[in-house]
Amino acid sequence: QVQLVESGGGLVQAGGSLRLSCVASGRDFSGSDMGWYRQTPGRAREFVASISGSGSITHYADSAEGRFTISRDNAKNTIYLQMNSLKPEDTAVYYCNAKGAIGAAEYDFWGQGTQVTVSL
Repeated sequence: QVQLVESGGGLVQAGGSLRLSCVASGRDFSGSDMGWYRQTPGRAREFVASISGSGSITHYADSAEGRFTISRDNAKNTIYLQMNSLKPEDTAVYYCNAKGAIGAAEYDFWGQGTQVTVSL
């Protein structure tokens, strides 16, 4: 059974930092693109950052560029999101995602989310 489990969320003051982790289990995701998304009530889930299976290619939303860093440790089947200079508008539930295909079978897995709250 595939599981993605996020952790590291919490309450932080504006300007502070948090590091989110996502541990994947149930299969080897070292060849999969993985990423972070976030969602606030009443709004669609939005892309934050992604990383290729090797870790050599990363992409960021404009809102995350320069403040957030995505990384991965394939030996631990884990990805991270280091978030610095946090702003109140970063408040959201953050979700881990793994997507790809094995042959013709596509997959798209999500974690349960971790709440990040940034106060003034």
